[in-house]
This record gives sequence, structure tokens and C-alpha cells, in this order.
Amino acid sequence: MLLKWWNAREVVDIGTTLADGLQPREGRQSPAHPEDRARALQQCDLDTLLRRVTKEVAPLKLGILKRAKLLNSFKWRLREHGFDPDAANELTQMVLIQLSRGHAKFAAPAGYEEMPARADASARRITALLAGADAHFAAGRRAATAAALRRVLRIEPRHAAAHAKLGATLCYLGQYDEAEQMLRRAVELDGRSAEAHANLGALLYYKGEFAASETALRKAAKLDPKNSEALVTLGLTLGARSRLRDATSCFSKALVLKPHNASALCGLGWLASIEGRFQDCERLYREALESDPRKPYAWAGLAAVRRMTAADGEWLQGVERLVTAGLPPVDEAALRFAMGKYFDDVGDFAAAFGHYKRANELQKLVIKPYDRRERSAAVDDTIRIYAPGMTQQRVEGVSPSAKPVFVVGMMRSGTSLVEQIVASHPRAAGAGELDFWKDAALKHRDRLRGGMPDAALAKKLADSYLDALNGHSREALRVVDKSTFNSDHLGLIHAVFPRARIIYVRRDPVDTCLSCYFQQFANAASFTFDLADLAHYYREHHRLMQHWRAVLPAGALLDVPYAELVADQESWSRRMIEFIGLEWDPRCLEYYATRRPVLTASNWQVRQRIYSSSVGRWRKYQRFIRPLLQLRELEPA
Repeated sequence: MLLKWWNAREVVDIGTTLADGLQPREGRQSPAHPEDRARALQQCDLDTLLRRVTKEVAPLKLGILKRAKLLNSFKWRLREHGFDPDAANELTQMVLIQLSRGHAKFAAPAGYEEMPARADASARRITALLAGADAHFAAGRRAATAAALRRVLRIEPRHAAAHAKLGATLCYLGQYDEAEQMLRRAVELDGRSAEAHANLGALLYYKGEFAASETALRKAAKLDPKNSEALVTLGLTLGARSRLRDATSCFSKALVLKPHNASALCGLGWLASIEGRFQDCERLYREALESDPRKPYAWAGLAAVRRMTAADGEWLQGVERLVTAGLPPVDEAALRFAMGKYFDDVGDFAAAFGHYKRANELQKLVIKPYDRRERSAAVDDTIRIYAPGMTQQRVEGVSPSAKPVFVVGMMRSGTSLVEQIVASHPRAAGAGELDFWKDAALKHRDRLRGGMPDAALAKKLADSYLDALNGHSREALRVVDKSTFNSDHLGLIHAVFPRARIIYVRRDPVDTCLSCYFQQFANAASFTFDLADLAHYYREHHRLMQHWRAVLPAGALLDVPYAELVADQESWSRRMIEFIGLEWDPRCLEYYATRRPVLTASNWQVRQRIYSSSVGRWRKYQRFIRPLLQLRELEPA
């Protein structure tokens, strides 16, 4: 779905059409001797050819593979017209040079017949290397492509197109840090390169940097409004930021530009899963595969919309063919996570864990590594700032509103289920996972190091947050924010909203961490891709939650044990609704029937009747998860 920069099927005819208009005026065979060949080339209508390239082809802003296909079809059509190989190669290089000039005003070089002798040696070398890079990429030789582009940059370090192409190629090779450097440099050198902006935006999306991704992708769409792939990736970014209507608009526009666009169909399928329309979701993913049978995210998406069975062997065969064909690491990771789910569903736990492990190793290539020291230091600072007694202090400017409800806990601990239960109440609503408090803590870090926010900051935060909640529901008496990372900021949250209620979901620590390991999260959850990192993060999370229980006033926080909620749904649902100050409503027991977007990996689970099969799940994988087993000594956080 992402990082699709080369689609070669639409440009072959352009190359042959260009060649059809270029034939020697005297005879069909071009001479072999360089001087004679130069005269023959001069006899061709080169001026018209290069003007056509500038006016008709350059505005298409073709990527590496499209350009390679065009040049290849152009060259072989010349051979069919009787040009010898050397003449055909020289004409092809002329077209490549003119394409590299983009939209620059055409200025024909003097003396075509003398071009081979007079051309600057480095320019000819760059042209040859770029042509070689195109050919290598078209043949699937990614390492050779990168090597050719690096040689271009050694000759001309400011070659914007080479930086952009190298950045794209490095993504295929899994070298994402350097890829980002190359793409940023390409944008710096040529701010009007829509392809460079689009590729950078796609990479930032993969890294979970959604705000920066949106900026780059909007720039790409502005520079090239017909770039359907940039629109699709922008839609995914907007969807990840909970702007589902805007995301739908992007996918729909992409389909108008390119009917049956597999990436756009996958995007609409993803939105259908968020909204609980799983039949529509499966249909859209299958339509995407009809359009492009090699679409990784369509294959992966099919595994997420229902429980897989042994009857899905055809799906497994299709995915296995795809992963062995060579994919960018992030695409392979998506398929490996899906294969892990398949084998988990059918009960082959050794095979499942093998695929999950491979998926996480691939995902590590794109993320910023988890820093254990940094995490421990952050928890130390929070405990120091919100010391006992500090949270009892009265802060001026705080809000008396009880509208916010915070559902927190480790990722994959059952927070989505609790949000769905509460949001099923007619006087409540769910806002999903908001980044408000994480962003606020970062933005105002210096002002908050000394303790509680001052009156001006407290009022500003309260007003801004209530505006955000009203954007989800103005009528609801309670709105749930279920960002799991809010557990880091409960001191600040309580200081600003002392009447807000906090529900903490406790699940078996090994089950929780294992479930995290089985999900493809964004960069913000980099600790989930390594079992030892998961164990460390959980211990720090456990330490912080013990602190909050000690310093927050009685009645501010309710602990909800996930296993007990599953075993006695009604009793715990009643306790939660009473805790947030609402009258009981039986619709909370039928949470699975509530129609609302659920923008988490649990969007399928929360629409099923409550089940207990996830309790004690870790025992099926006990022999593979030694770093997590040490957490058994801890009570659920």
C-alpha cells in the first residue's frame, strides 16, 4: 500500500510512440563508425524528439521503474526500425538527459553530431550510471541500483534525483535511517520534486511520525495532484490521526484518478474495519487483490477481519509466494504478522511464533530503538515531580468538568474493551486514543519540571482538551480517552481535571506483553518489537502505576482486572458506570452491537461477545518467551 514508487505498466506505449516518430531520413540502417553514426543521428528529427520529451513526458514525473520501462521500449523500438545498438543507446541516453531536466525550458545543444565527443565526461558518466540504476531496479537488483546511485553522488553530490532514487532504493533494502537522510536531502535540493516528498511522507508514516508525514504528503499532492499513491498514503496518515472523513476523501480521489487502484481499495478496506463493516472490508481487500495480486496489505488485511481456519490454505499459499518473491522489509513484516495470526488461529503455535519473531525483527529496521535508560530516567523524573503530597495541592485555573474519562493501562490489556463498554452508554462517547497529554507534556516540559502547572497553563490545557472532547461529542456527559500512554501523565491530568475519573485495566503481565509482541505497532511503541525490551518497559510501567496509586487521592482511580471483567462482565460493567457517575444502562452489556469507529488493533475483538480464550494465552508460547516469564513474579500492574 505504501512506498509504491514504480508502476511500469502504463509507459511502454509512450516509449514506442516516441521511437516511431524518430527514423533516419536516409535509409533504415545507421552506420557503425562513430562519425558516420553522428551524421545519421543529425539527420533524425532530434529537435522534435527532445521537445516532445520535455513537453509530453517530463511532466509525468516518472519514477525509476517507469522511466526504465519507457527507455527500454524506446530503445528496442529503434532497433526494430533499423538503428544499430550504439545509435539506439545514444538516442536513449539523450532522452534520459532530457527527462532529467524536467520542466526546464528546452534548449537544444549545438551540433548533435558532435555530442559524443564534446559532452562533458562526468555528465556522460552520470547519464550512464542513472540508466544502469534504472535497469538494475527494473531487474530487481536493489543492491546494484544503490551502488550505481552512490557513484552518481560521488561525481555530483548535489544531484537531487539521485538522492531521491537512492532513498527509495534504500527503503527496499531496509536501510531506513539512511533512506530518510537521502530523501530529506533530495527535498532540500529540489523542493518541487513531488516524488521525493511523497516517498519521504510514506517513510515517516511507517515510522509513526504522522504530523511530519502529513506535511510531506500534502506538499507532494500539491505539486502533483494526480499522484494517486501520495493521496492514498495521505489518507492513511489522516486516518491514523483519527480524521476518518478526510481519509475517506483521499482514498476516493485516488480512485477517481486511477479506477481500481489497489492501494486506495486497501485504504477503504481499512476504514471499513475501523467502522466494524467487516463484510465490506473483506470485499474491498479482495477487489484490491483482483487489481494487484501482489498487494501485501490486502493479503494481511484479510487475516485481520476474522478468525482463520485450515480452510484458508489458499490464502496461506498466496502469502507464502509473496514473501519469497522479495519485498521491502515493512511489507514483509505486515505479511509475517498476518501469517503469525493464521498459525495462532489454527493452533500451530511454534510456526506462529516463528513468523511473529521474524516480523518483529523486520520492524526493528524502521523504528528508533527503545532506550531503556531513557525510559527509566523518565519514570524517575515523573515520580520525583509528582511526589507524595504534590497531587493534593490545589491548582488555580483547574476545570471542574467531569466530562473526561481516562481508560489507561498497558497496550493490549483490554482498554479497547472497557472503552467500548462505557461508550455503549447513551450518555457517553468514545474518543479513541488522543495524543493530547503526551503532546502537552512534551511541549510544556520546562514549565512542568518544577511540579504542578500554573493557573494560566492549567486553564489553557483544560479549555483546549474540552474543545478536543467536544469535537467527538458535545452532547455526551462523559467522553473516554483511552490513550494507553496517558498512564505516564496522570499527575498532570489530575491537576488540571481533579474531577475526572481514571479507569486502569490490569491484565496478566505476560499475556499483555505477548499480545503486544504479536501486533504491528508504530514507532511510538518501539519497545514492543523485542521481548527483553517489553519486559523492561512493563517493569517501569508497573513501578509508575504503583506510584500513582500511592499519590492520587482516593476515588480518582478504579482498578479493573481484565480476567475478572471477562468472568463477570455485568458486575464490573456496573461498577465502571457507577464510578464515572452515570446511571446504569443495559446497553453496556451489548457493547459489541455499538456502531462507532474503533481505531485500534482490537477493532475486531471489541465487536465480538466477551470471551475468555485470551486469558492465560501465554502458556501456549511458554517455551519461546523466557524474557517475559520473569514478569510472573509481579502482580498485574
